[in-house]
Amino acid sequence: MCNTKRDFSFHKANTMSKEFWNTRYKNNEYAYGKTPNLFFKNELSKHKTGTILLPLEGEGRNANFAASLGWNVSAFDISEEGKQKALKLTETNNLHIQYDIEDIQNINYPLEKFDAIGLVFAHFPVNNRQAFHRKLISFLKPGGILILEGYSKKHHKYNSIDTKVGGPDNPEMLFSKEDLLKDFNNLEICLLEETDVILNEGLYHNGTSAIIRIVGRKK
Repeated sequence: MCNTKRDFSFHKANTMSKEFWNTRYKNNEYAYGKTPNLFFKNELSKHKTGTILLPLEGEGRNANFAASLGWNVSAFDISEEGKQKALKLTETNNLHIQYDIEDIQNINYPLEKFDAIGLVFAHFPVNNRQAFHRKLISFLKPGGILILEGYSKKHHKYNSIDTKVGGPDNPEMLFSKEDLLKDFNNLEICLLEETDVILNEGLYHNGTSAIIRIVGRKK
């Protein structure tokens, strides 16, 4: 039994492009708010602090929260606008994070460097998803924790009606339990669940959403 206490060839609007995200993040208002994702917040708070990696971190809400707990935070994204706002938030909060501008295909960290990885609404094209997930897990120490929250396959029934709830337009980029279990087959799964939640995260995550969550420990 696992003890848990210790957002290429892309979809409509090319929403994984640097131009798209720089446009989204260039406004003064934070696109997804300044406060952390609630699931990430609750799960990370259960663990002893160490080193954490936050891929596709955008404007830094989760990175800032982790740093406020005492984690040594590394983050990356393709958006310079996102990085500027993340660092502005750390300055306001008198915190420090390491933030790199890079895409996941080229990012490189030492193997087994991190005690935790947080993937919060980080969706990839289906043809690259498994390879990207496994690349990220290679940076996780044995015994390290993955915390993931994303949109499940059922979410398409919500964002096809109301775009304010967020999530990929392409249903192939949504997660299933079966896909994630294959991607993370070198993890001991501590939690795997699908649920509907009402999101209230900034401008672009608002309303009823179909969510999938994983907490896993690297074997």
